Amino acid sequence: MDNNEYRLPGGNAEALLAADAVEVLQCNAGTAFDQLRDWHAARPGWLFGHFAYDLKNETEKLSSANADGLGFPDLCFFRPRYVLQLQNGQVQIQGENLTEEEARNIFEACGKEQEETWAALGGMLRARMDRSYYLESVRALKAHIRKGDCYEVNFCREQFMETTLHSPVTLFHRLNHLSPAPFAAYYKLNRRYLVCSSPERFLQKKGDRLISQPIKGTAKRSSDPALDAALQSELRNSAKEQSENVMIVDLVRNDLSRTAVQGSVRVEELFGIYTFPQVHHMISTVSATLDARFHFTDAIRHAFPMGSMTGAPKVRVMELIEHYEKTRRGLFSGAIGYITPGGDFDFNVVIRSILYNAENPYISFQTGSAITFYSDPEKEFDECQLKAKALMAALGVE
Repeated sequence: MDNNEYRLPGGNAEALLAADAVEVLQCNAGTAFDQLRDWHAARPGWLFGHFAYDLKNETEKLSSANADGLGFPDLCFFRPRYVLQLQNGQVQIQGENLTEEEARNIFEACGKEQEETWAALGGMLRARMDRSYYLESVRALKAHIRKGDCYEVNFCREQFMETTLHSPVTLFHRLNHLSPAPFAAYYKLNRRYLVCSSPERFLQKKGDRLISQPIKGTAKRSSDPALDAALQSELRNSAKEQSENVMIVDLVRNDLSRTAVQGSVRVEELFGIYTFPQVHHMISTVSATLDARFHFTDAIRHAFPMGSMTGAPKVRVMELIEHYEKTRRGLFSGAIGYITPGGDFDFNVVIRSILYNAENPYISFQTGSAITFYSDPEKEFDECQLKAKALMAALGVE
């Protein structure tokens, strides 16, 4: 996990590395959050892992039936043998009964790690929904909005290749070079991989303080400084983008309030504009104080899936997502991160990511946008393509 030296509110270590699973908890929706709570309580320590989007079937009475070429479990966490933290130019290495000499050997081995030469991919990049289906679906979702079923839907589209990826870690270096992000991550689970350049935090806990930082609002970048500044200003002052952002901020406030001390939910920053290599984003920061009556897993459960990747009202839009999308989201639009021995945690939103199943060679990425009453289907499709730009460049495909 690498924050690439971005300084968003609530920042932690510059980088974290966890390796060599001593124990693993892996399960699907049903009692996953309870199992995680009990597993952490049995032997508190560092845990690293993920929550997949389809845990919605545990938090609500929902189901998933779309195609899944990746096969990630709904929840997986592991206790690492080694944890490395980079902070202020210093590396701290932790491990059971680890001597200083062994720690130095680990550090030196990390420094010698070399990425492989990139090998061109075979096969064609395909999509489960073509452009015409996408546009038709956005029009249908707008009809649901006009009828009052919902008022914002995050709608996503998968692109995939059925081919072998020879070096996922090299792909991570390529993507992290093209699109460095504050919640970048490389994740290997047996023969399944995540290469992630996420700019978004789902939820963080420090002590009893919770922070969520939803992204809603995107503008392209320009190599012309004057035009780039104009695009940034246009995003900052866009009534449409502000409308989308505040809808999700309200949803996050409601989600956090379910486990927060009454009156503690605060919007720390509204409509903040942050610049990344490929895009400008509108990011808001919402905080709350976790009520002592609740376990830290309750805060995650009641906020999951994150509002920025669903829409509102949450349950109805998740039903619409299942109906109109053609791919099971799985780890995409879920969260990856860590839990500390004391029960603090930090999780990203799995977006701007490439996922790979090496057992049955399958490379996948999804991009999406927020559909509202004012959405132009053509522009929403263009936003999906803009978000896919760095992913396609990293893969070396068109």
